[in-house]
Amino acid sequence: MLIAFSVAPSGTGRADGSVHDAVAAAVSVVRASGLPHRTTSMFTEIEGEWDEVFAVVKAATDAVLPYGSRVSLVLKADIRPGHTGEIDGKIDRLERAIKSRPHDDGPAAWPLA
Repeated sequence: MLIAFSVAPSGTGRADGSVHDAVAAAVSVVRASGLPHRTTSMFTEIEGEWDEVFAVVKAATDAVLPYGSRVSLVLKADIRPGHTGEIDGKIDRLERAIKSRPHDDGPAAWPLA
């Protein structure tokens, strides 16, 4: 199973609205889990079995709680029994599909407004 999630506090009292310290706490939990993972600017992806993945999401959410008066959690799951290695496999298949497409002019040919 793959989970993409984003967790952030609100009500932090910070004038700049930054949540990077809280996100760092959550990502540290994910990294310590030992599960395959990837963090981008908007989401963190984790791969594993249902119970272990959700345990990491809960621990990451708990790590963010001290940073604000409430926490927002967004989840997206890809549940595909019998498949592992999908955190990289899905990307590899996408890249192969892009390379195998017939050449077109791509975004450079699109009109700009």
